[in-house]
Amino acid sequence: MYCNKNVIVYGSGISGQGAARVLAKEGWRVFLYDDQLCEISPELEKTLFAASGRVVCGNFPKLIGSADLMVLSPGIPVDSDNVRLAENSGMEVISEIELAYRIYKGSLIAITGTNGKTTTTTIIGEMLKKLSVPSAIGGNIGLSLSEEAERLPKDSWLAAEVSSFQLERVRSFAPDIAVVLNLTPDHLERHHTMDAYAAAKKLIFAQQTAEQVTVLNYDDSVVRQWADECKGQICYFSRKTALKKGVFIQDGNFVVKWKNKVNIICGVGEVHLFGGHNEENILAAIACGFFAGVTSGEMAEVLRDFQGVEHRLEYVTTIKGVRYYNDSKATNTDSTIKALQAFKNGHVILLAGGHDKMTDLNTLMSAVKEKTDMLILLGEAKERFHKAALECGVKNIILADSFKDAVQKAYDIAKEPQVVLLSPGCSSYDMFKNYPERGRYFKQLVMALSS
Repeated sequence: MYCNKNVIVYGSGISGQGAARVLAKEGWRVFLYDDQLCEISPELEKTLFAASGRVVCGNFPKLIGSADLMVLSPGIPVDSDNVRLAENSGMEVISEIELAYRIYKGSLIAITGTNGKTTTTTIIGEMLKKLSVPSAIGGNIGLSLSEEAERLPKDSWLAAEVSSFQLERVRSFAPDIAVVLNLTPDHLERHHTMDAYAAAKKLIFAQQTAEQVTVLNYDDSVVRQWADECKGQICYFSRKTALKKGVFIQDGNFVVKWKNKVNIICGVGEVHLFGGHNEENILAAIACGFFAGVTSGEMAEVLRDFQGVEHRLEYVTTIKGVRYYNDSKATNTDSTIKALQAFKNGHVILLAGGHDKMTDLNTLMSAVKEKTDMLILLGEAKERFHKAALECGVKNIILADSFKDAVQKAYDIAKEPQVVLLSPGCSSYDMFKNYPERGRYFKQLVMALSS
């Protein structure tokens, strides 16, 4: 891959440790750097040391000159002082998924979008298991993409969930199938503008060739127009329009129409997932399965068996006729809107709030006003959310003192046919390490109430 064998891996999270492990095994001298004191496994530390590498915490400028390549973890902003210092010194800076792409010799599917990435990637991963070749999923889900890429043979398929953060420093990254699910405001604290956010997302298909496939959401007016910038074959998916070519819903069925051939996959009512956003996720997954060579029958079997992803509209239990749902993965307002819209009859008691991303709240509060019987707010964002809710005319609002208090208040209020929904519309960093920790705590509290 390179003549020079010295590399700085910036960031000691899952992606950084995975990249460091892979590079060290390949004989690279790896400096695993983090701004803060970090803990890694003795096994990884031994692997780094065996290749003359080491863990370095703080004092980044001393590393300049020790390598001419940096592999960037997604949590490190590309406009940080250290990244700028590295690039100004002439060092090549690439993302961890770019490293994975340079390592991997098999067939790659990459999925991005503001919402739905994890569900879509997971479904695709189940479909790929139907093939007679090895397969895996990775990236923003599971193991680091470079670890999965390193272990898979040439005759394999890899499905990668990729975020805008991971795409910011790709160079040659060109998946065989690139998917863009949707685009709504998110991560503006990092990207600063929607134009910059969109530009990062577009990098998923920027280097594709005419032989490769780009799967785009026809129902998203912004994403649909990106077809003009794509070099690959365009396959649209739509839950609202019966397309002349693509993947869509018609007469209650998921349908693929390609090269004048029509394949009916299965009925919408046959799957466990519900809500319009999940129909879009399924359509995108079907497109990927189709181009990867999974048969219609095999895709139907996967879709009928698939129960959903943890922390994404996950059914927890029913208490006194009231259903409880964990949607902790809703870390932005658009995701919460989609969750609310999935409950067609409304009567939702919504738990929202957390670490505020400072996105506009008008559209969210309109959905809250339409779908909820009670809005329970918590976390750092609760005051701003409260103000926006009042301005929109939301009537029933409670400000909780703690996460546990919010769940208790929901339990005290809820009566059949209402549902209790945790869908925060915020990240979790004010109270939790991440959204899975938040979701698990919610489930723990709910199950304690049920007993």
